[in-house]
Amino acid sequence: METIQGSEELISIGDLAKTLNLTTRTLRYWEEAGIIEAAPRSEGSNRFYTSDIAKRIRFIIKLKELGLTIQELQDLYTAYGEVKRTDRMIPALVQVLDRHINLVDDKMARMASLRKDIVEYRQRMSSKMSTIG
Repeated sequence: METIQGSEELISIGDLAKTLNLTTRTLRYWEEAGIIEAAPRSEGSNRFYTSDIAKRIRFIIKLKELGLTIQELQDLYTAYGEVKRTDRMIPALVQVLDRHINLVDDKMARMASLRKDIVEYRQRMSSKMSTIG
């Protein structure tokens, strides 16, 4: 760990990636995509992250697990804004999550229908097997 002018501890990109089970490439990509802030760099150009950025990355991981896309994450980051306005980001996040709930519901309905079709097809095939043998 290093510090910014003796004040805040910084976590190296490698240590953070290892801790969060990510690749350093993923962190660099998220930075390039604008969903996390550019990390301060050491004199040797190594990336370091503040604890606030590390918290945001943990939040992004949770949102990715919910199925949010990079575009949606970019939109949320834009809503959050440079002034770090959580009150602007939360309504946008609720809208995105509502869309994902609807997508999951639709997918579950399609999966239930597919399961029903597979069960019926299996029963027909089992009946045919019993007449063959």
